[in-house]
Amino acid sequence: MTSPTPLEILQGNSLPSLVQAEIERMILCGELRAGQRINEVELAERFRTSRGPVREALRALEECGLVRAERNRGTFVRDVSLAEADEVYDVREVLDELIGQRLARLATPAQLKSLRQTLEAMDSAVAAGDIKRYHQLNLDFHDALVEFAGNRRLAETYRRLTKELLLFRLQGLTEGGGFGVSNDEHKAIVRAIASRDPERAGRVLRAHAADSRARMHRAAEKRAGRPARAG
Repeated sequence: MTSPTPLEILQGNSLPSLVQAEIERMILCGELRAGQRINEVELAERFRTSRGPVREALRALEECGLVRAERNRGTFVRDVSLAEADEVYDVREVLDELIGQRLARLATPAQLKSLRQTLEAMDSAVAAGDIKRYHQLNLDFHDALVEFAGNRRLAETYRRLTKELLLFRLQGLTEGGGFGVSNDEHKAIVRAIASRDPERAGRVLRAHAADSRARMHRAAEKRAGRPARAG
């Protein structure tokens, strides 16, 4: 198979979806910060399009929970509270356990190879101290896990839910102590999947989500100037 041409990529994606993906990237990398007002005119000029696709993209992002619209004020990058993030993690831990169980039964050798290749790239990012590259690979790794689990509804629910955690996941890596240790957890996940033991794989993936939640809390406490709890 040959790689798709830029025209084929454009034909396979609507303009609003491409704009949405770029705004998501800007939020993810911190170019658009939590609480910041989004200027539709500036984005339209940046993307060389009319304001219509930008507005449509922002409506989709509001449905995903990444932005919020305020009447007569505009659209803002959503600032998710720690309590809200905890509620998301309550559900994420359960879904991650299910994903692990399914992967232990369904993952193919080619999929396991792909996951290991991502782990190698993440190791390189850690060695280079490239937190942004690592964060993107981390998102790619988890997205591949849910994709390989082979349940479209599960994937849709998981992706929609975890988008609200993008900012917290980055802070957990940079300020919660996750940059040096989370890839060891990823390697344990792949080993558990490869063991073909659904209970073990589910348990390891759920523990990883719980550890990610703990890193989120450590980062929040650090940002608030309070000493982090042990663990």
